[in-house]
Amino acid sequence: MTMARYLLRSALRACINGGVALSVAALFAHGAQAQDAPADRVEHGRYLAIASDCVACHTAPGGKPFAGGLDLNTPFGTITASNITSDRATGIGSWTLQQFDAAVRHGKGPNGHLYPAMPYTAYARMTDADLADLWAYIRTVPAVSQKVVENKLPFPYNIRAALIVWNALFFDSTPFKPDSAKSDAVNRGAYLVEALAHCGICHTPKNAFGSDSGATYQGTSLQGWHAPDLTNNDHTGLGKWSAEDIVTYLRSGTNRYTASSGPMTEVIVNSTQHLTDADLQAIAAYFKALPARHVEAPQPLPATNAQVEAGRREFVVQCSACHTSSGQGVANMIPSLQANPAINAKSPDSLLNILLAGTTGPATTANPTGAAMPGFAWKLQDDQIANVLTYIRNSQGNAAPAVSTTDVAKARKALGAQPVVWH
Repeated sequence: MTMARYLLRSALRACINGGVALSVAALFAHGAQAQDAPADRVEHGRYLAIASDCVACHTAPGGKPFAGGLDLNTPFGTITASNITSDRATGIGSWTLQQFDAAVRHGKGPNGHLYPAMPYTAYARMTDADLADLWAYIRTVPAVSQKVVENKLPFPYNIRAALIVWNALFFDSTPFKPDSAKSDAVNRGAYLVEALAHCGICHTPKNAFGSDSGATYQGTSLQGWHAPDLTNNDHTGLGKWSAEDIVTYLRSGTNRYTASSGPMTEVIVNSTQHLTDADLQAIAAYFKALPARHVEAPQPLPATNAQVEAGRREFVVQCSACHTSSGQGVANMIPSLQANPAINAKSPDSLLNILLAGTTGPATTANPTGAAMPGFAWKLQDDQIANVLTYIRNSQGNAAPAVSTTDVAKARKALGAQPVVWH
């Protein structure tokens, strides 16, 4: 055990390149006693917690805010979010600012290294001042006595010492530095996206070790949903979206092209709808400033394809009443299916979830009545769902791989949705 602790300390020093001492000194310049922080700093910390969407992971369904207990299913096992309320016994009420900094920006908790499901790899870019203000706010969160169960990770992933190697290989603790060649808005957007909102945690594909693959923001599937491509790519990304389209989507959960679904709906409800207009504009400016990424669109399956033709007939009966016969939908309410990047994604995961289980859009201040779509698991058989999705993905300006009955069956099983049985 002594050797393990020594290795942990040594690896931590190596990973952060000796920067902790300087960082902690700077933090104390902002005041270590968070309970004595001025009200404006606490309020700014509350805003940072919203921008970072802390409540999403640290609140269980039906539970008290920040009291933990939410199970996060990862490819390596189940990780349970911790209690970060001010309770001294089961939360982090007894922590110091240094301990909070070690956990949030360096992935080091009282019991060893944290798993990167906690996005310290992004929060490492947070400024000292923002970290101190976030701590000032967290200290004011009402204490909730709730002991969180241990993570449910199989061997060898339950060995925290393995994270010594992971951090040494993959953890970049370099603080955020504005790019002097970019505008203030783009730099602010970069800080929000890369550090606070940690968008890359979901939207950047991971390698076999759970680290970013290098295909930054190019979309990936996780927890049964597809986090879409955020690059300026016309076919599967945001290439056709204007900056205002991005702002509208993050503020209301919908725009002229699409409506949110799945985990992104929770992000909009808890986080992005509450950001200032200036910050939303900055996020949009950042994404629109990313280099254009050309993706050669595949050729759509021909209209004479048997699956496409069967899907067209299903579409007329099941979908056209809301999405219209042309697939145009209703702007800012019912998503357009025409040349829709989400439909063109290589993975049909999100489409399968929506069609099987249905979806409800976020109820936001800007759009109080979120539109809903019913699920069709009770009504359509696997081949019918595969056919209609294949038709949608290969018509109306879209081009994407066909959906198979095997794809539908797997999604149905994962959702626990019962297949149709006709009597």
